[in-house]
Amino acid sequence: MSISEIPLLIAAIITTLFYIYAVIISLLENEKRAALISALSGIILSGFFFVLYYYPELFFQGAATIFPLVFFAGVLVFLFPIQWRLKYPYQTPKHKIDERDIMFSRRSLIAGTAKYKEYYNKHSDKEKLDNIFRKNPGLLEKGSTYYDRFLFNAAKSSFDAIGALRGLVNGPVNQNVEKVDQVEITRFIKKWAVKLGACNIGITELKDYHKYSVVGRGADYGKPVELNHRYAIALTVEMDKTLIDTAPLASETLETSHKYLKSGEIAVQIASFIRRLGYEARAHIDGDYRVVCPLVARDAGLGDIGRMGLLMTAGQGARVRIAVVTTNLDLDIDRNKIEHSMTEFCRICKKCASTCPGNAISKNEMQEIDGVTRWQINQEKCFTYWSRSGTDCGRCIAVCPYSHSDNFFHNLVRFGIKYNPLFRRVAVIMDDVFYGKKPKMKSIPLKMKY
Repeated sequence: MSISEIPLLIAAIITTLFYIYAVIISLLENEKRAALISALSGIILSGFFFVLYYYPELFFQGAATIFPLVFFAGVLVFLFPIQWRLKYPYQTPKHKIDERDIMFSRRSLIAGTAKYKEYYNKHSDKEKLDNIFRKNPGLLEKGSTYYDRFLFNAAKSSFDAIGALRGLVNGPVNQNVEKVDQVEITRFIKKWAVKLGACNIGITELKDYHKYSVVGRGADYGKPVELNHRYAIALTVEMDKTLIDTAPLASETLETSHKYLKSGEIAVQIASFIRRLGYEARAHIDGDYRVVCPLVARDAGLGDIGRMGLLMTAGQGARVRIAVVTTNLDLDIDRNKIEHSMTEFCRICKKCASTCPGNAISKNEMQEIDGVTRWQINQEKCFTYWSRSGTDCGRCIAVCPYSHSDNFFHNLVRFGIKYNPLFRRVAVIMDDVFYGKKPKMKSIPLKMKY
């Protein structure tokens, strides 16, 4: 074997091993289309290199040197970090959100009650829109499209457990204050949160725009939000990809409800721990928030807000649930800068918008809304679909390229998206090729069948 043939043999071996790995990963993820395309691609490319190696006479002189060099140059061009940071402006909301305006608050309004009249007297334009979703069976209700008596009631049981947790989000503070080192206590809380089941955790200063202006749910409905804490701990819990891939079937909502509960359990324990040390702390969990969790998580360095209006994390995309703990305990804040490559990828991709069954996600460029340049979903359309399907849908999360499993194969793609603008555009095309422009809904996995 001559020296000129060594790059050719290396290229053949690398492509063969890479595509074998891609096929195995795809099969483990139950992505049969991706596995088939990976296998065919591997056979064609690896086969070409091996034919060139064993039968060089079939090609022009120098082909054995030129083709491997072109191959490695192509890999380098698309994966080399040629753009380190995108220059998106840091978006700081200029107005607080009134929680009474979100759909979870509006769904609880009952016609004829004082709350109903008070809200729609001020927001008459919303009453007509909301009466559309009220004509449907409702979230987790019998008669909806994806009604499943076992899975729906199992999800409701998770929400029942969350309801019990709400009584623990706040509580008395130990009067015997423990003096703790800022760095040491921060390190402990982060490690403990991971042990409890968090996949990402970050800390930021609590900003005024993080807070709701008025409470929109529970016994404090209509009261101004009073939260004088200095720090916010944001944590995420990963949702099972095999169940999220079934969106919008009932198994998807079973998973989201379970992980709302899991994130709530962790937040409640952390808040209780801090209060035992003698410092104020409050957990913010499903149905009992005083803060806008995605904004807190973004500023804590856990990700950015994507086209679908959800927090996009680097390792799981939007396939997470968030909880927050606010406190006056001095903590060492994370100074991670927001990585805007995900925002740029969302701008190019549009897969969630194309697939959204409720047509609630915009395909347009970001617009200035309340002083912030961003995308905004149509929450009325989104919730109307939920009320018809009976589930919290999750189709946008399932099809998002960032929601793929956290492994070497997909992390290599995430690396290219993060650092290379050329690769971002190729990644969109390749995701469509391997997984479909509008991926098919997966069936309920065997582990959840009965």
